[in-house]
Amino acid sequence: MKFKLLTIFFFGFWIDTFSQSSKPLVLESSSIKMRWENSSQGWQLKTVSVKKGQTWTNLKTPSGENTLLFSTEKPKTTPDSVFKAITGEKFPEDIYHYQAKQWAESINPVSLNTAGTAFHFFAKNGRQTAANTLTFEHETDAAKVKTEWNFDAKFPTDIIVKQTITTKTAGYFSLATPTIAPVNEADMAWASVPGYFQGNFMQPNFALAYAYGHGVPVLPAVYRERSASTLSPLVSTKNGITISVIPDPTLCRDPWEKDKNTHQSWNIGLSHKNRKSQLSPTLYYPVLGEPKSELKAGDVVTYSFRYSLIDGDWFKAINHAAYDIFQLKEALSLRQSKQSLTDRIQKMHHYLTDPKTSLWNIEEYKGLKIGAQSYLGGVVGSNKDAMKNSDYGAMWMLANATKDTLLIKNVLPYALNFKIVQQITDEGFFKGSLAGQYYLSKPKKFTEEWGEVVEPIAVTYYTMLDIGNLLLFEPNNQPLKNLLQSGTEWLLKNQKANGSWAVAYDRKTEQEIYRDIQDVRPTFYGLLVAYRILKDPKYLAAAQKGADWFVKNAVETGGFLGVCGDARYAPDFATAQSAQALLDLYDFTKDAKYKNAAITAAKVYTASIYTHPIPNHALKTVNGNQREDWEISQAGLSFEHGGIFGSSNSQGPIQLASHAGMFIRMYQLTKEPIFADLARAGAWGRDAFVDAKTSVASYYWQAMNRGAGPYPHHAWWQIGWINDYLMAEAELRSNGQVKFPRGFVTPKVGPHQAYGFAAGTVNGQKANLMVNENIVKVDNPVIDYILAESEKKDKIFVILLNNRAQATDFQITVKGKTMKKQLPAVGFEVITIEK
Repeated sequence: MKFKLLTIFFFGFWIDTFSQSSKPLVLESSSIKMRWENSSQGWQLKTVSVKKGQTWTNLKTPSGENTLLFSTEKPKTTPDSVFKAITGEKFPEDIYHYQAKQWAESINPVSLNTAGTAFHFFAKNGRQTAANTLTFEHETDAAKVKTEWNFDAKFPTDIIVKQTITTKTAGYFSLATPTIAPVNEADMAWASVPGYFQGNFMQPNFALAYAYGHGVPVLPAVYRERSASTLSPLVSTKNGITISVIPDPTLCRDPWEKDKNTHQSWNIGLSHKNRKSQLSPTLYYPVLGEPKSELKAGDVVTYSFRYSLIDGDWFKAINHAAYDIFQLKEALSLRQSKQSLTDRIQKMHHYLTDPKTSLWNIEEYKGLKIGAQSYLGGVVGSNKDAMKNSDYGAMWMLANATKDTLLIKNVLPYALNFKIVQQITDEGFFKGSLAGQYYLSKPKKFTEEWGEVVEPIAVTYYTMLDIGNLLLFEPNNQPLKNLLQSGTEWLLKNQKANGSWAVAYDRKTEQEIYRDIQDVRPTFYGLLVAYRILKDPKYLAAAQKGADWFVKNAVETGGFLGVCGDARYAPDFATAQSAQALLDLYDFTKDAKYKNAAITAAKVYTASIYTHPIPNHALKTVNGNQREDWEISQAGLSFEHGGIFGSSNSQGPIQLASHAGMFIRMYQLTKEPIFADLARAGAWGRDAFVDAKTSVASYYWQAMNRGAGPYPHHAWWQIGWINDYLMAEAELRSNGQVKFPRGFVTPKVGPHQAYGFAAGTVNGQKANLMVNENIVKVDNPVIDYILAESEKKDKIFVILLNNRAQATDFQITVKGKTMKKQLPAVGFEVITIEK
């Protein structure tokens, strides 16, 4: 017995001696070297080296410090902090009630990273426990913490870390990922919590940084999963290294766990800073105060994550997380459409020609009969009498392609009148600007979404873009040209000396408002429209002046503004619109700076698209119907607006994939796979969100398949983006053999563009677009098609697209003749029919 006790004593003495040894502990891969040294404080990281090319670069301030958060009571959920706008005014103002709850949640002690007691420590015990695996252990008053480090055999840039906490007392616990090497703010090239912000400078005004992402927040805020696009907080250094931290995907919240919406669940906290406010990408698990953080004495919690230290920029890091960890490519292969996109356009055509289903209204205003669809969303002053039109380019395209008299006689004339009276014609400061995007039929007036304001971006949208698209179809319509000219001159008059515009003006006082934010939106695009239609070189010069300011103040800094007044202009799909606007400007100027800026803006927009959780075949129950997880997955869907203020926090992403066509064009330009894959992930197999009766998709994810709901005008936008996507795919897959002229981007919701105003080419022959559901029948819904008729009217071209990641066998019937066909994955073919 004495011998046995003596053996145990010496064994314990050996471990303790080893853990306190001065011998360094080392982890090495082909890409990273890490060395810990023991000291009186514990085991500290003394060297972190990253391979750049053929040389090794040391991170400047290696650390290895650990943090454990603990609270004996559940942290309060109400805020105890107040923040002001950069102008000194209360933020946000009381009228923004949609944002009030989200802002309060986002500035409570847990979100601001002030809740609980923080135990900061370097592990007292450390040892090598296996080949290239290190284990560190430490004990605080509240818990024991064990941390195991090793490299991912597949990705030598990634260190996989597993942490285990064993509690010593009851309470609320949260482990922070250890700090590898905080980045000095002067060395920061870029920082991001994707979906919330990205930027290249520290913004001292917290409201501006936190709500808008106009600069990197100085506080170590902890962000929620619900608006995080890719779960990978990151910091890039000026010497070209990006440090990111990525949770094990199994830890992520599932927005629809079983049979109800669980979008709001918060499993993992994400931050660009650690608790000490050092610039260091950090995860928190469990989140303090959330259900999984409440533990009893003796409870054990284990979680894992990975650090990724790459020789490359933030975009390379996002790609790694999306593809290698969250399996973007594999997720895309799951997507199978049950209704073709082509069929959706055809069915929505019928929906939109029925005034009852589409909520079409005709009202008298200033002696004209004006037509628009009911808008039952939030508009200040509305008493369920708001009306709005959306995509004029899609309206005129569909009418031109179908020759449908129901559209040509019953819709277009009244929609045109609506557009004509939408412009302010009274003498004064606002002459030529927009009266408002909504019409209220009871008081008989136009208004903006959230008050009596006039926005320069609204002139670009609802005068320049809408009328510009109309003039592509009706180039000799002089009254429309006069309206376009008037809007152009108003934009020119109010362009500032530096090239920018105000966010908005008060309709009554004519004074500039929203001075706390800059108009980092593609307002300049309106002048490019003017140049293309009216041909005056001064408009192109002014557009370039505006774009130059925009590139410097938005694209280069990562700070964009949105266009939804009810969300106080939280960054949104206007970022994607900016990319197409800059690309169109490049087409006219051939100045490479606009092409490069367009690509950068498009890259930034990839961070507005969910890549988590990983879709799978698990069965879920949705409103009584059984669905596979991939059918209702958020991965591949974009925000309306994200960040702290956006609707993504409560509603999830949207089905309006306006960016899809632009992303295909970006893939064609850059060969970056993520553009094509995200475009297709948003477009393919989204049937679970489509109303079976109308083929109109719901807007917000949380609505599932409830259809248009309060937004019947969205059907036009859906026709517009689907057509733009299919046309972009046809051009890409045919190597330019199928190509049709593009019009201007649609107002507000993104970058999709109009077609059908002029002939394109199919295999070298001039042709015009057609929409006719009686010519072709395809028996497999993953096959989409586009129809075009030769200018000589002697041929019809059927442009076939296999919109899935597998080869497809199908039958196509053309004018009663059936053919068996096979297309390869993401395949393409043109069938020519002699008339």
